[in-house]
Amino acid sequence: MSPDAKAGRERNTSAGGMAMGAEGHLPSEAARTDAETGAELSSKLGHVLLDRGWTLALAESCTGGLLAKLVTDVPGSSRYLKGAVVAYANDAKIRMLGVKESAIEAHGAVSSEVAGEMAVGAALAFDAEVAIAVTGIAGPGGASPHKPVGTVWFAVATPSGVHHELVRFSGDRAAIRHSAAHRALELLIQATQAGRFANPRGVTG
Repeated sequence: MSPDAKAGRERNTSAGGMAMGAEGHLPSEAARTDAETGAELSSKLGHVLLDRGWTLALAESCTGGLLAKLVTDVPGSSRYLKGAVVAYANDAKIRMLGVKESAIEAHGAVSSEVAGEMAVGAALAFDAEVAIAVTGIAGPGGASPHKPVGTVWFAVATPSGVHHELVRFSGDRAAIRHSAAHRALELLIQATQAGRFANPRGVTG
């Protein structure tokens, strides 16, 4: 079980336009069991994808393939997972996912803009109905005053638009990576169940 992942968060959704959402705290990882954060979330994601008839694509940076590992731990995941890309370097994001170099130069690799382009690029590359991108700073290096260690941007692309979420996790490198992968599973479940993102909800923990 990973250490507490207390996270201040900004949420926004876009389907054409973009609306800012609520800030809050993610539930503590210590309040969950390993089953709930790993196998159970992955299994639930598989069920909701099959129920909706959607396929999935993944674009990972800071999680380094951990999200794909969790998804493919579920037997039969080939029925809904189209593919995954670990685009760790900026040139990989550009070449493999179609991220614009100008977006990286203007906003940095860890940004809502780059996360959104990664998610859309993965959805297009694999012809999937839903795709998620994860890009962040797992540490111990690479941080800045505005982007401390634990800063992770998520973007989920669905037929109705792109949802972005910023989370600041605590813990060491392993804890941040695991927490980010678990949050990605939660976001994918929410997106697939709804078919789109509803108005953001406040979360306390």
